[in-house]
Parts: sequence; C-alpha cells; structure tokens
Amino acid sequence: MPNLPDVVLWSIPAFLLLTVVEMVSVRIHPDEDAAGYETKDAATSVGMGLGSMAFDFLWKIPILAVHTAVYELTPLRVPVLWWTVPVLLLAQDFFYYWSHRGHHVIRILWACHVVHHSSEKFNLTTALRQPWTTWTVWPFYVPLVALGVHPAALAFCSSVNLVYQFWIHTERIDKLPRPFESVFNTPSHHRVHHASQGGYLDRNFGGILIVWDRLFGSFVPETDRPVYGLTKNIHTYNPIRVATHEYGAIVRDLRAAGSWRERAGRVFGGPGRQPRPSGSAPASAPVRAATQETPVTESLS
Repeated sequence: MPNLPDVVLWSIPAFLLLTVVEMVSVRIHPDEDAAGYETKDAATSVGMGLGSMAFDFLWKIPILAVHTAVYELTPLRVPVLWWTVPVLLLAQDFFYYWSHRGHHVIRILWACHVVHHSSEKFNLTTALRQPWTTWTVWPFYVPLVALGVHPAALAFCSSVNLVYQFWIHTERIDKLPRPFESVFNTPSHHRVHHASQGGYLDRNFGGILIVWDRLFGSFVPETDRPVYGLTKNIHTYNPIRVATHEYGAIVRDLRAAGSWRERAGRVFGGPGRQPRPSGSAPASAPVRAATQETPVTESLS
C-alpha cells in the first residue's frame, strides 16, 4: 500500500488560520454587497463538517472494501511515483468533474450534495458544510481503480482536490490573472457555482481545474454578483434538517406518486422535476430551472 500523507489532517491548522484571517478582514473592511458572515450559519457549516468527518469514517469501510475488491480483480497496476502522481491528480479531477455534475442533475445524488449549497452565505466556513451521505460518490471512481489506481492513491488525490477547494470559497478574492482563471478553479468561478440565479445554475463543476467545464460546455464566467443558496431556501440551522431535508422531500414525492414510472422520475430525474397530477401529460424536466420552486424539492444553486 502506498505510504501517502493525510492531506486533510495536515491542512486543518491552515483552514483555521485562513478562516480567522477572513473573519477579521470582513470585520475591518466590510463589503456591503457581499454575503459576509453570520454566526449561526458559520456554526452550522462547521458542525456539518465535523459530522461529515464522523460519517465518512463509517462510509469508507464498505467503499474501501468495494474499491479494494475491484483493485484485486484487475491485472492493471499504476505505480505511485513522483511522475505518476500529477497524472493521477489530473485523472481524479476529471472523474471528480463528472461526479460533481452528476450530483447536480440526478435528484437522489443531489439529496446528498444539496447540503453543500444550503448556505445563503459564501465564505471559508461554507467549504466545511459537507454532506453526511457521501456513499453516493464512490461509483464514479470505480473506473480509475479498475485501471489499476490503488484505493489509497485515489484517497490521497481526492484529499488534495478537497483541500484545494477550501480557499475558493471566499468573496475576499476578486478575479485572478487571466492565465490562472483560464486553467484553474478560482473563487470567481466557484461563486458562480454557488449562485442561485438562473444563468448561473448548474455551472462550473470543476474541482482543481476549470478546463473540464470549458471543454464540456458547463462554464459560465462571473458577471453579475451572485446570490447564494438554493432557489428555495430551507431557512434552518438544524444540522439534522440540513443533512436530510431533500431525502424527506423525495419520500413525500414517492408517497404522492401515481405510478412506478413517476416514482423513478422523482428519484432519478433532475432536482427541478415537478410532480404532475395523475392523468396529466408528462412535463419536461429541466435540470434546475430557477423559476421552478416546487414545495417538495429544493433546487441547487
């Protein structure tokens, strides 16, 4: 097994320091147009992050078992060397893009990811607002393991990706030089991703690199100031509610469904899918139109 460092653990002091710096910066030089900080919101985000660490420990047991089984079955092996690590990071970031995009367009996956978008603020504590049901992520990385990437190497690359994305959750950094903005994910790009305006919905899915969005047609530059949160906000600081509200909405939709086809649509369709009355013509199901604010599903920002 590759001997790789726990990047997230080693980064915790930097997370704390940068968060304090941002808080002081907001206090000394406030921006009236920025979302800023709110104590209860920040506390909820930190609480969601701590809960995510605990639940991730449980989910990683079966996930590691599956990935290890796939790794043992494949004859391929990718060595962990100084020159292969950048390639592994690039490959992991590519699959992260599709995992992230999938979690925006498939409702049962969105029920996990919506947690990260549930804050109406956008600051470094928002990066810590992580879901407790990350068991939905592992299938997207099975191809990498099947190609011979050791599960420990995959975990290392995923940790690097996660740590990179911490600093892009801020309004204190404006646009960076164009060459950097063209290749890498930045605060400007990620503000778009967390926004709830119609033109910004379901855009900029990249983790470390923004080139995937440019290649696959999901990139939008930041123009108008973003409005953060969901198109139908949940207005709660209760971590249990934050973690589970979309699963509850799915259950209510399933109870109201009139057919198995409709039930499948409400689970695997887009988050903006609206229930239709029994006997009516099928409605189109756009990915998360900002005008769709159904009482049973909170669309992603």
